[in-house]
Amino acid sequence: MQQVLLTIVLAPLVASVVAGLFGAYVGRKGAHWLTILGVAVSFVLSTWVLRGLLVGDLAPFNDTVYTWGISDGVHMAVGFLVDRLSATMMVVVTFVSLMVHIYTIGYMHDDPGYQRFFSYISLFTFSMLMLVMANNFLQLFFGWEAVGLVSYLLIGFWFTRPTAIHANLKAFLVNRVGDFGFLLGIAAVLFYTGTLDYAEVFAAAPAIAGETIEIFSGRPWAAPTLICLLLFVGAMGKSAQVPLHVWLPDSMEGPTPISALIHAATMVTAGIFMVARMSPLFELSPTALSVVLVIGATTALFMGLLGLVQNDIKRVVAYSTLSQLGYMTVALGASAYAAGIFHLGTHAFFKALLFLAAGSVIIGMHHEQDIRRMGGLRRYMPITYWTALLGSLALIGFPGFSGFFSKDAIIEAVHASTIPGAGYAHACVLIGVFVTALYTFRMFFLVFHGSERMDEHVRAHLKESSLVVTAPLVLLAIPSVVIGWMAMEPVLFGQYFGQALMVSSERDVLAAVGSHGTDPAYFLVHGLTAPPFLLAMAGVFVAWWLYLYRPAMAPAIAERFRWIQGILVNKYYFDEVNEKALAPAVRALGQGLWRFGDQRLIDGAIVNGSARFIGWLSGVIRRLQSGYLYHYAFAMILGLAGMLGWLLMKG
Repeated sequence: MQQVLLTIVLAPLVASVVAGLFGAYVGRKGAHWLTILGVAVSFVLSTWVLRGLLVGDLAPFNDTVYTWGISDGVHMAVGFLVDRLSATMMVVVTFVSLMVHIYTIGYMHDDPGYQRFFSYISLFTFSMLMLVMANNFLQLFFGWEAVGLVSYLLIGFWFTRPTAIHANLKAFLVNRVGDFGFLLGIAAVLFYTGTLDYAEVFAAAPAIAGETIEIFSGRPWAAPTLICLLLFVGAMGKSAQVPLHVWLPDSMEGPTPISALIHAATMVTAGIFMVARMSPLFELSPTALSVVLVIGATTALFMGLLGLVQNDIKRVVAYSTLSQLGYMTVALGASAYAAGIFHLGTHAFFKALLFLAAGSVIIGMHHEQDIRRMGGLRRYMPITYWTALLGSLALIGFPGFSGFFSKDAIIEAVHASTIPGAGYAHACVLIGVFVTALYTFRMFFLVFHGSERMDEHVRAHLKESSLVVTAPLVLLAIPSVVIGWMAMEPVLFGQYFGQALMVSSERDVLAAVGSHGTDPAYFLVHGLTAPPFLLAMAGVFVAWWLYLYRPAMAPAIAERFRWIQGILVNKYYFDEVNEKALAPAVRALGQGLWRFGDQRLIDGAIVNGSARFIGWLSGVIRRLQSGYLYHYAFAMILGLAGMLGWLLMKG
């Protein structure tokens, strides 16, 4: 088993190293076939592992592979914890990554950085696998930082563009804020449990339930609350939750394949997975769960609203990702961890599909990304059209599609929750259904229906994308449609995850949801009359009315409500606050600390000041060393006289 797991992790790494360092020798074809083979091996073996765990042929694996160091009794090691939770993530990550690798052959065909790109995305896959397979916080943090590093390289892949450099630096800095909290959370775990190993931490968790810590004098905090909130700060950065969401839309500056990989299966899902994995800790703190719930609900609704005013096809899908990550976070806050992971999985398929479909449109439109300059692409790009339609229906939660089962389960779970903030969260996710349908089909109708608004040169060359682009679309469309039927009942209401997820009996909202029926057919029939379906259909109808039937109404409405339009176009002014207030304040603080702390205190007073004092003292003492014997004899006589005088006084 250990050899299989090592192969799963190392195959993409070896392929990445060869493609990156020896790209000139293996060539373009060698680079893409080698990395595709590496990820394909990981996918096949991950599928084998998951199947073995499901049928009982394999037992969950939890062991150390390599001990990196031991300090004060704390073992720092590389190890794997592969149960049904991590195996599910492994399959999702490797399958989506494999589709992106194949798609990249067509999308990056003419790019001079071809081999470098394949090296990076294969390294991205390795980093995410290390994260989800970790059995300790040290390896988790390694994978956590590795996906951050590779995302920095990929967002800024076209490094000659100033916007790309700004975007990857923004992603890097925002994630440093989250990672600072995450690292403090890991330190708190080590402080209270004395170990970094998951199993040992979870076993010790009940013992720290009554522990408190005073961050501010006279105001004790429950230790589990502090730990969970700090860990969640890390999740807010990686999974782009308000207010640490600002980096994700700008990540669109990277090539479309990496947008799909970041948004569907790798970096942004890391925070969701981490919180689910830490469910034994989060269940000890209703306060932390309430914070998670409210933050997720705010992200789900208010980031979805921003998708309504975006005109870049990739940014519409990007804000959709932000909103859907909010839904997953809401599920975690409601203790419906299985629903959150289920939506993570279904979302990975249809979101990767939508991003790759957007990339196919961009190729056909000669790299035009403004949906206002598209229209009528249905008859030019039929495969892209039908797969994008399936992905859009899955995204809005149309009954029978994968997104329907996972999203409706989250909405029902939040409705059953009694955690403080559940009422607010339920309202947000319900309104979010209407908003999701509106921005999704606004994009869909403007791109594929209506009048053709592109110029004549683009129209003359419009055609369907090549097979390496359309084949991944078809393969991703299949699970976007069927995976909900197959997985809903065991994942949400069965014992699919076994002991990997822990839920307190008083907060088991999925059990309450399942008490009315667990069959997918029941969910489908019930969903046809439930508010989410009616809201979704209302969103589709409004999109059709405003952008196809009466297209002149949308600009008139925007003009009528210019102040709301301004707020949304300026993204609630988060960037302005960050760039014009927070960033200058932090820079001023840093410069002040450097000038007064480093230059004057450390360099001036401590380092250089101590050197000057020693120099002065040495000059004084040096004068006593005259070299004359009678000077030394005189000093000895004075010393002896002083000692005798002191003894006489004591006597």
